[in-house]
Amino acid sequence: MESVQVPANALVLVSDGRHARLLRNQGTPVKPQFIVEHSLERVSPPTREQGTDKPGRRHGSDGVSRSAIEQTDWHDQDEERFAAEIAELLYKLGHAGKYDELVVVAPPRMLGDLRAKFHPVVSDAIIAELPKDLTQYSVPEIGQMLS
Repeated sequence: MESVQVPANALVLVSDGRHARLLRNQGTPVKPQFIVEHSLERVSPPTREQGTDKPGRRHGSDGVSRSAIEQTDWHDQDEERFAAEIAELLYKLGHAGKYDELVVVAPPRMLGDLRAKFHPVVSDAIIAELPKDLTQYSVPEIGQMLS
């Protein structure tokens, strides 16, 4: 795994589509010691509980041809809303001066959703991005993987 030098007092976002933790490095870049400052979790019910109808059909201008309309992916929409929630929290913290440097660790798709939602205040503070899913690991394990 790619190592990242996380500066002392920097904030690290470790997120996927349903979980997010903001970790503060209270150690050094060589020997990070992370503490959890914020933790967010999103509960998303199964698609069968979110949608009620089967996908629709569209009729062509000739009135005969038909094509199916793709079913709405409720989980994708929920992940995008979660990315917006994380981006808003980071904006508030950055605007309040709670961090100067930010490392973002998220799977590639979530990383793209986050980038699209980040305010320039947040984007300017990002010093590194890692396209990995580390949410299932403990805080000490994350520290070992990033150093």
